[in-house]
Amino acid sequence: MSTFATRLPGLKSAMPEWWPVLLGLLVLYVPTFHDLANGIWTTEEQAHGPIILALSLWLIYRQWPRMMEKSEGRSISNMGWIVFVIALALYIIGRSQQILIFEIGSFIWMLAAILLIKRGSSALKALWFPLFFLLFMIPLPGALVSLLTMPMKMAVSYVAEHILFWADYPIARNGVILQIGPYQLLVADACAGLQTLLTLEALGLFYLNLVHHTSVLRNVTLAILIVPISFAANVIRVIVLTLITYHYGDAAGQGFLHGFAGMVLFISALILILSVDALLQFFVKASPVNTAQPAG
Repeated sequence: MSTFATRLPGLKSAMPEWWPVLLGLLVLYVPTFHDLANGIWTTEEQAHGPIILALSLWLIYRQWPRMMEKSEGRSISNMGWIVFVIALALYIIGRSQQILIFEIGSFIWMLAAILLIKRGSSALKALWFPLFFLLFMIPLPGALVSLLTMPMKMAVSYVAEHILFWADYPIARNGVILQIGPYQLLVADACAGLQTLLTLEALGLFYLNLVHHTSVLRNVTLAILIVPISFAANVIRVIVLTLITYHYGDAAGQGFLHGFAGMVLFISALILILSVDALLQFFVKASPVNTAQPAG
């Protein structure tokens, strides 16, 4: 509350400069986001889209005073107009031909162009992470998703089967189909697909941006470990769904509890990220420090 109160005068003073830009963005992209909200964002694979957008806008709001301070008095970049033309061309092609990767991608290019035109390259450097984070909102081509998803589903199915077999459950596997008791479960793309991995990767990177550790080793290590953490969270989700189906029936596994398993996915991923980060903090503190004192 106090943070908003301190930033409110700055936002009011910036409105005369920025309201035409904001109005233009709304005219261009409100129809796009309306279509997304009634289209692919209603599917389980792309349900993270509005979350990514909201978090990116919040990051821009959070880093806006720093951007204004860093870009104050700096020269604007003429490269911004080239980026603006690219963004407009991507928007026109994507909107007219219904190519989402162009239409949504143009939003990122447009924001970058506006920053370059209005405040220069220093503004773009200050807000690079929110713009990069928006990349996770762009749906990938279906052929690429299908190509990368199948081996991921196979790996998740394999690990889930062996864990449940070790726990003495009557389970067998045929490809990505798990047979447990009288039930057969197909490991779907939403349970162990590329989009899920990218969503969890976005969650980890957002966490890294918030905590902003000073240790480079800790940041890099945690960013790399987010990939196996995402894989482990997917395995946990498949195991939870399998156990729900085995103990409570197919209706429970495919009904409300299926959505609950999606919450389990993100909760387990967040717990794993926090646990690994705490472990890395222990090793960073335990690392030897040069305590030698100069002679004399």
